[in-house]
Amino acid sequence: MDATEQLLKMLTEAHAVSGYEAPLRKIMRDNLSPLGELSTDNLGSVVCALPGDGPKVMLAAHMDEIGFMVNHITKEGFLKFLPLGGWFDQVLLGHRVMIKTRTQDVIGVIGCKPPHLIPADQRDKVIKLAEMYIDIGASSEDEVKAAGVRLGDSVAPDSTFTILAGGKTYMSKAFDDRVGCAVLTDVLSDLKGGGHPNAVHGVATVMEEIGGLRGGRTSSFHVNPDVAIVLESGVAGDVPGILPEESSERLGKGPVLGLYDALMIPNLKFRELVIDTAQALEIPLQFGFMKGGATDGATIHINGRGVPTVVLAVSARHIHSHNAIIHRQDYDHTVKLVAALVRKLDADMVRDLKDFLS
Repeated sequence: MDATEQLLKMLTEAHAVSGYEAPLRKIMRDNLSPLGELSTDNLGSVVCALPGDGPKVMLAAHMDEIGFMVNHITKEGFLKFLPLGGWFDQVLLGHRVMIKTRTQDVIGVIGCKPPHLIPADQRDKVIKLAEMYIDIGASSEDEVKAAGVRLGDSVAPDSTFTILAGGKTYMSKAFDDRVGCAVLTDVLSDLKGGGHPNAVHGVATVMEEIGGLRGGRTSSFHVNPDVAIVLESGVAGDVPGILPEESSERLGKGPVLGLYDALMIPNLKFRELVIDTAQALEIPLQFGFMKGGATDGATIHINGRGVPTVVLAVSARHIHSHNAIIHRQDYDHTVKLVAALVRKLDADMVRDLKDFLS
């Protein structure tokens, strides 16, 4: 594995669901501490500041992944759970999960009544999350408690980072948004030597997946940026059943510039700057529309008097499941494009992005 693959493996294999980001926060802190001055907001988002004169540029990627929380233990020793983030019930059954207890990690599997015991006329119906349970191999509530499992423990998908055939595509859980965290790390490393006409604040935010974009809100108040780039994972449309008008994103076809989501339209001048910069660098660029969701940009762009903001993403197949797939070329192009954009964001450029009167 090269350095990028090792970074993605480290980030994606960490178990850190919304509200329980400590394992990933430690990794980000260790990776970012050599690059700049670290601070946090009061929710636990990590800020890495690269000093410089000029406007404050915020680069934001969220640390949390979708997961679950234990909310009941049956007398027979099974765990009931509630979702933290947006899951489709169809993708859950039969998958391994990791329960993060206070003392140890406990492996389990999501199960339900086996098909042999389901009436034939009901077998084609989707099993709802409320009918599922997590089995850790226990036979009583006492055995579950002896393993250290308590109500309120977090539960994360358990899967490993894998380089797929051909070597250009990677499969893992949590690319949403560990791929953004990796891009953030590599961009800050590229900028560390200077050459940026601004002060750069790289932020790894918390609790994006559970609604309210909480870490994005508090960290933007903490940084008070003049301009922002949100680093995300996109929703690839190059799989069976997705119409081009639903998603035209393709693996290997370049970074994705978000043109619309449910809570933000990007600053239009900033949007054009991204398009022009990608063209000048001969970086292929795709465009994304997200009708049913939003990113940290939704709250960052309305911080204070308003912040010119764009979202750039690495497209992923099978997002919000145990195993998503990304393309290495998209990742490398995104790092190159973001670093180039930051180097263009001097005082005059940012002033122009905010000018609505000329």
